[in-house]
Amino acid sequence: MDLGRDLEIISMQERELQLQQFNADVAWQLGLRLREFALSRKISIVIDVRRFGEPLFYSAMPGTSPNNFEWVRRKNNIVARFYRSSYAIGLSMQHQNRSLYEHYGLSPEHYKAHGGSFPLTVAGAGVIGSVTVSGLPERADHELVVEALCEQLGHDYAPLALPIAT
Repeated sequence: MDLGRDLEIISMQERELQLQQFNADVAWQLGLRLREFALSRKISIVIDVRRFGEPLFYSAMPGTSPNNFEWVRRKNNIVARFYRSSYAIGLSMQHQNRSLYEHYGLSPEHYKAHGGSFPLTVAGAGVIGSVTVSGLPERADHELVVEALCEQLGHDYAPLALPIAT
């Protein structure tokens, strides 16, 4: 896996995947889209869509546990703190060979820089919330969210997808 290339692609994802508006209906549609992906692919994930400080959609699929909820909470905290995807922050820390605690003093009890939480950006307004999933390996969590956002926004997913890790 080429960390530098992945970070470039994630930055492009974050620039390209901007909403024109965001409200409870948009959050619900995005959450349902992720839930439909999970059902059709027979995967067990927790889904959370929120405006910062305000949960708007939450679903825990069969096979998940309270542990997944905790991962969602901690990954959401990364997006709220850095306005970047949790995977981008995690790969950046890996690239620097540092931890969140070493670099920022952030406790792993409250912050996890693992893939699966993506900033919800409204064009002209900035980052206003996050969409998060937990239950798959971190790269797959991240890509599932990106795929759902692409579908929601009418973007072609292929040019924004991360290469398959080898």
